[in-house]
Amino acid sequence: MVEWLKYFIDFVLHLDKHLFELVSTYGIWTLVFLFLIVFAETGFIATPFLPGDSLLFAAGAVAATGALNIYILVGVLVAAAILGDTANYWFGYHLGPKIFRKHKSAFFNPEYLERTNRFFDKYGGKTIIIARFIPIIRTFAPFVAGIGRMSYVRFASYNIFGAIFWVPPFAFMGYFLGTLPIIKQNFGFMIIAIIVISLIPAVVEYIRHRQMKRGRC
Repeated sequence: MVEWLKYFIDFVLHLDKHLFELVSTYGIWTLVFLFLIVFAETGFIATPFLPGDSLLFAAGAVAATGALNIYILVGVLVAAAILGDTANYWFGYHLGPKIFRKHKSAFFNPEYLERTNRFFDKYGGKTIIIARFIPIIRTFAPFVAGIGRMSYVRFASYNIFGAIFWVPPFAFMGYFLGTLPIIKQNFGFMIIAIIVISLIPAVVEYIRHRQMKRGRC
């Protein structure tokens, strides 16, 4: 378990290096790997730990070297994000109530569901778009939309707009900034910064919720 965790952390902090290795070995088939990672991160509530924003940035940086076509890359990842959320919506629609009758486990934490519900209470359907930029909430938002029986047409419109607003900005940011010497030399710190910044809204919301709870006591 410890070795697996070390490998995962190394993979996330050195995404550019590992993606270069994948492209060198598998060429265009690397797009399939990237598709599956984004699809799983957005499509399965058991895998919110997979890289999201940082992966998009790193993939864009790799594309800047000519190893991948940036426009094909963006198209593939937008499709992965849309299909992942769609699958997650239907999982929530059909399986959500059964799954969350169970107690907290390594994969299904009711606290994540409660946190996502607070976002829906505050932002309504726009949560599907906003959640694209917030780890964990991003994974649970379509699931909660399914549980809540949000109209699929309404969900699909938010889903498509969210994917378009999420994938291209991060991918193109990596494409234009990822090859700068200062970024390349400090790529691990850049990845950490992206992760920390993306977590800030969820942390603020959590702290606010805790303060409200104490206020009621």
